[in-house]
Amino acid sequence: MENAELLKNARNLLLKLHKSMVDLERANYEAIHGRQTATDFLNLLLDYPDLSYLRKFSMLIVEIDEMFAAKDGIPADMVDANLVAVRELVAMTEEDEYFKAKYQYAIQRDPEAGALHRELKVLLEDSSV
Repeated sequence: MENAELLKNARNLLLKLHKSMVDLERANYEAIHGRQTATDFLNLLLDYPDLSYLRKFSMLIVEIDEMFAAKDGIPADMVDANLVAVRELVAMTEEDEYFKAKYQYAIQRDPEAGALHRELKVLLEDSSV
């Protein structure tokens, strides 16, 4: 599989994983604080410290989307760099212990998130950059 195609597939799984974790966090938050409007919850995603770990996923997804939307072609080194970033995110190589704890909680607590995490790891392990 070509690296650009691999990155597109990884991005799509990453987006599903992100959504699954957002849904889990919303359910947890609303169980304590009551129902939130979509706007209120979006503001929480942007500002609430307990949800900051999700921003690493959303920022990487946006970066990948912007790269693919570029009109002047996609440099192979950018594709490779984003593949490395996805691999590092999923492997939890980040030194941020809070990020790791929240991510591990999500994939252990939510079966869908766990399955998507595993599918993404397998996809990325089956290729090398």
